[in-house]
Amino acid sequence: MSCAALLGLRGPRLLRAAARTPRWSRRRSGGCEPPAGGAVRIGCASGFWGDTAAAVPQLLYGGKLDFLVFDYLSEITMSLLTAAKARSPVLGYTPDFVSAAMAPYIKDIHRKGVRVISNAGGINPLACAAALQEVAKKADVDLKIAVVTGDDLMSEKENLKGAGITDLESGKQFPESIHSMNVYLGHNIGFPIVECSSEGDFILSKPPDTGGLISFGTVAEQLVYELGNPQRYLLPDVTCDFSEVSITEIPGFDGGAVKVHGAKGSPPSTFYKVNATYLDGFRATAVCPVGGPKAVQKGKRTAESILQRTRLIFSQLGYEDYSAVNIQVLGSEDTYGPHARRSIDGQGPREAVIWLAVHHKRKEAVEIFSREIAPAGTGMAPGLTGIVGGRPRVSPVLKPFFFYYPKSNVEISLFLNGQHVETLEEDLTFTSDEVVSFDPPKISSELKDLPSGPHTYRLEDLAYARSGDKGNSANIGVIARHPLYYPYLKKTLTAQALENYFQHLLEREKPEEELVTRYELPGIHGLNFVLKNSLGGGGIASLRSDPQGKALGQMLLDFQIKNVPDLKSLIE
Repeated sequence: MSCAALLGLRGPRLLRAAARTPRWSRRRSGGCEPPAGGAVRIGCASGFWGDTAAAVPQLLYGGKLDFLVFDYLSEITMSLLTAAKARSPVLGYTPDFVSAAMAPYIKDIHRKGVRVISNAGGINPLACAAALQEVAKKADVDLKIAVVTGDDLMSEKENLKGAGITDLESGKQFPESIHSMNVYLGHNIGFPIVECSSEGDFILSKPPDTGGLISFGTVAEQLVYELGNPQRYLLPDVTCDFSEVSITEIPGFDGGAVKVHGAKGSPPSTFYKVNATYLDGFRATAVCPVGGPKAVQKGKRTAESILQRTRLIFSQLGYEDYSAVNIQVLGSEDTYGPHARRSIDGQGPREAVIWLAVHHKRKEAVEIFSREIAPAGTGMAPGLTGIVGGRPRVSPVLKPFFFYYPKSNVEISLFLNGQHVETLEEDLTFTSDEVVSFDPPKISSELKDLPSGPHTYRLEDLAYARSGDKGNSANIGVIARHPLYYPYLKKTLTAQALENYFQHLLEREKPEEELVTRYELPGIHGLNFVLKNSLGGGGIASLRSDPQGKALGQMLLDFQIKNVPDLKSLIE
């Protein structure tokens, strides 16, 4: 039989599907694993909720898989699923997993004996399992469907309020209005096919004739995506050191393949990380195209006029002002700040898009804003052509709150086909909470003695870049396109250089606060920068057009590496 596992939060975990002993330890093996000593082929068909539906057939029919894994969850997704469950107790999981990923292929998954592992259960994994059981019943296939629970800490809410808990990022006190609390029980996995050896190395490849490319560059970018300290990447099962990981291209594979080697592990912490959410008012975003001469100026004036009109209505009704507003005109390079390029004629683009987002404590106030967008099309500057998506939707703002929680206080249970069968007893003997201080590397004499020259390069000529988010912080990974470029990147791309470059996006809470930290990954000739307070709150709490920092790495590619020799000649 195939077995499908649904995890309540964050990532895939290998589960026992048939054992009936009363308790089990995390260190025991079980009935869903491949033969000892053999390589395991794992295909990942989803990297987030909303990923392409084409991945399942590609991997199922061309991947020769042992396991098919779906990773749906992020902090933003957990907030969305929390809001969904608040509307209906049968919601709170990712329905796409059941209807689009599993239902069309469930017979072939069963026939091939592929084992499925997913965190699609979100905050309601039992409901997800019930929905999947209905799909299996209609398809007349007999599946073992296992569910892991225990990540939900809402029953501890009152106890935690007085425990002095503060947010890991901001240091804020524990919120009064908590809507959800879930511990991170599992971890993420790569994309698309990983062939893992028992030594910890793996080969990353893809099904043939499916497009795309696996290369040093594409895999290195994925390694640094949403990465903090590469020497201390905390997971529930292990603390990882990715700093010396190497990536080697393997010839002869359709679409490319690489071998990944050199990751190290040390004992995990005795704590789980917890992602909680709390209600913090309401928001809405209006997106409106504008055409004609001076489109940027007209867009800004229109947005300002809408805010002026709604503020007048607020004062008449006795409402307070907006908690926050954000006006951007897409097409004018607002997000680039001082690095924006201006048009030669000084007139700017003749097409632009207004991005107007607001936040208010009262839902009624945001509803007033939403109703006042359409009148701008007829009563304000000409050229506003419509409202993308219609009247702006008013949404609750569920902000994230992160903290650590003892593993010993979390009881994790396993359900099989709807019946409770086992409870996990966490083994804490192989754990460590040793605090490792981080000292930023000093510029070595080798870097100080690097030859200089008359040449200037854009960073894109010398490096790859990839950025992502974690709460209100962003990371930017930079990987040298050739090892000989790496010393020049290390010398030029300091933490201070990036803080200066992105100062228009960083929000400083303390006068002397350092907002950018740089880490090194010599194994891939890379650097990783963590930008604190760079996303305007991050996720659904941010009013920016790039709340997850997806474009920051691309923006950095225009950074100029100056006063260097002819670097291209070094590799010819």
